[in-house]
Amino acid sequence: MFTKTSKLIGTALFALALSASPALADGPIKDRGVAAETAAFDQDRATILTMAGDYKVRFDMQESTPWKAGYTPLDRKISGGHESVRVIEDTGRKIVLQHLLVVKHEGKTHVIKHWRQDWEYEPARILVYAGPNEWKWQDVPEKMRHGRWSQTVWQVDDSPRYAGWGEWTDTHGTRRWRSNWTWRPLARRDAVRNPVYDRYAAINRHQLTPTGWIHWQDNTKMMRAEDGKGVLQPVVQEYVLNTYDKFSDYDVAAADKYWAATKDYWAGVRAEWDRVASKNGGIHIKEQADTGTVVAGRLLEMGTAILDGTMTQSKAIMEARELIRSHT
Repeated sequence: MFTKTSKLIGTALFALALSASPALADGPIKDRGVAAETAAFDQDRATILTMAGDYKVRFDMQESTPWKAGYTPLDRKISGGHESVRVIEDTGRKIVLQHLLVVKHEGKTHVIKHWRQDWEYEPARILVYAGPNEWKWQDVPEKMRHGRWSQTVWQVDDSPRYAGWGEWTDTHGTRRWRSNWTWRPLARRDAVRNPVYDRYAAINRHQLTPTGWIHWQDNTKMMRAEDGKGVLQPVVQEYVLNTYDKFSDYDVAAADKYWAATKDYWAGVRAEWDRVASKNGGIHIKEQADTGTVVAGRLLEMGTAILDGTMTQSKAIMEARELIRSHT
């Protein structure tokens, strides 16, 4: 049983860990000379681009250690699917990867626009989760930018989810990237349960494997202080391991057909989110448990309508812009 003293110590230690990010603990990357810097940059780019492809994906989620007395961790949950990852932008210092989930239901193939990841080299700022319904710009410390990449993850409707920054390294024969501590909104699997916690404090890792890559999340699920006045309190630890193995024995063509039909529409949606974030110093939009945000359902519906030929891209972009503007 936790005593009051042990709870206070645990909270203090967690707060200390959250304020001292792994990237900061590593210190600035020293200048390695032009040749070495160029080689490292090229290797980082090649690693990120390697994540594009067609995959069988396994999602493995496990709550483990309870930090709150009386909390019982959820049972382990394993699911999976097929996912196509495409490079939709590459300017050299910025690489954008779009994930497309391909599922079969009642004998028919469906493509679901999934999450998106933007990689940017030595960014000056990133758009981070600041608490329920709020994302704000956060400066990356100037001395910590050198040689590092940010990863910004976007939701299915291209609204922001979370962002972090870190260094690609070769450790013990494997290549990996590790973020600083980041705040994240609840994943749908948790949000629909109306749990006591309302956000995650997390470290995010990506690591290449012989057959693809893994996305590893170390999540501490956090809740507001019970009196509503104190600091956030840790509830339970969760470990998520998403494994991407190269695999193409599914309807890959359906993913490419969907993207070919809707890419201009989604480019328009991204542009509107970018405009709002730039104009307003971030994005404020109401979260919704089953879809991520209150506008996600309609934005996805219009993508499907474009694919089916029942809506034009221009009309969908106009409606999307108005929808985003009216809800932010």
